Amino acid sequence: MPDSRGLSPSALATTVVFAAFIAVLGIFPGISVGGTGVPIVLQNVGPVLAACLLGVRRGTAATALFLGLAALGLPLLSGGRGGIGPFLGPGGGFLVGWLLSALVAGLVVARLKRTTLPVMLLACTAGMAADYAVGVPFLGLYTGDLWSAAVQSLIYVPGDVVKVVGASLIAATVHRALPHRLAGSAA
Repeated sequence: MPDSRGLSPSALATTVVFAAFIAVLGIFPGISVGGTGVPIVLQNVGPVLAACLLGVRRGTAATALFLGLAALGLPLLSGGRGGIGPFLGPGGGFLVGWLLSALVAGLVVARLKRTTLPVMLLACTAGMAADYAVGVPFLGLYTGDLWSAAVQSLIYVPGDVVKVVGASLIAATVHRALPHRLAGSAA
């Protein structure tokens, strides 16, 4: 039965489970490369996948819950990091960008009203690009050199392409296995 805002207990539970899923992705330690101070992590695909499977509202809510808990100090970020420090460091823009990432990916799925592999590829790519749109300028402000930040961020692209393809395959497969049961599914 939905509460006064229309969120059923099962929808709330699924949102919380996806926040936990994003935290579990942090078990894989970050790999530091280059001089940016921003590690390569698996966690950045979590918000995109959550939005593709749960829809824009719940996917973004799961991401916000995860980020809020991490900001409060829980060691949920890759490498066991937590607290406000990671949000104020060089990768802070990428962390905050996860909210936009989930929002954009969820909106693409909602607008296209399809859960096929091409739609999931588009949604995941757009979501990951949204993260870069926040993270790279923040890194530029942090380092004082936007051009250098943009060039240094290119090192993340190959890994993120692999993550986007993997997330798209997972999302399309889950939607095919559970048609009309997940948010964002075609009616």
